[in-house]
Amino acid sequence: MRWLRRNLVVIAGLATLVYSIAPNIVVIVFSFNDPAGKYNFEWDHFSTKAWTDPCGVAGMCDSVQLSFKIAILATVFATVLGTLVAFALARYRFRARGFVNSMIFLPMAMPEIVMAASIGMLFLSIGMEAGFTTILLAHITFCISFVVTAVKARVLGMDATLEEAAKDLYATPVQVFLRVTLPLAAPGIAAGAMLAFALSFDDFIITNFNAGPDTVTFPMYVWGASQRGTPPQINVIGSAMLIISVLVVLGSQLLGRRNRVKA
Repeated sequence: MRWLRRNLVVIAGLATLVYSIAPNIVVIVFSFNDPAGKYNFEWDHFSTKAWTDPCGVAGMCDSVQLSFKIAILATVFATVLGTLVAFALARYRFRARGFVNSMIFLPMAMPEIVMAASIGMLFLSIGMEAGFTTILLAHITFCISFVVTAVKARVLGMDATLEEAAKDLYATPVQVFLRVTLPLAAPGIAAGAMLAFALSFDDFIITNFNAGPDTVTFPMYVWGASQRGTPPQINVIGSAMLIISVLVVLGSQLLGRRNRVKA
């Protein structure tokens, strides 16, 4: 009992970690399954066929490409706009600053189904045809809030004396921003961009309310496939995205550690 009390926090943390990654492990394992039927819910026998032919299911790779295209564009626009808003809220005082600061959290706090219906009704009322553009605009709308939150937290924690020192050394405002401010804010901007990409690529509810008949993203394809069968290629795409995400996180950690060692 004494050992249990001493290591209770560690045990609870490990149990939470196992619980969190268990679904991911199931996805990876069943990506190597060759189901006897059309549903990939029970293990039949080991096979690498799905990995050697990830586009063997009609329409799936097209949906993945569409999701990537939307996620990349939404990330770029949301990161640029969100970074500008974050700097304005963190560095400047202006009228309605508190109101704007509160409204930034509205898309994060609002139920996604309500936001999806609201955006869909807005596009419908102005006569905009549902499709690629409406999905992109909707994704930018809810991704900006997450970018602002991440970048603002980083900007508030920055040491302003470094920028003042650069000004004392006769650096121009552009040089101060490019050589001092931007590198200091880069971790927050990168975190906001990665979060925006993940949210955009993964979104289903808002996308479903604003998609046209010819715009089927990967989450929408997965939902439709689950009604008539779940091919293991879906698990392959999910496993690949998980592996890429882990590699990106590990790479950023190693790069940060390398920079700290050099410093």
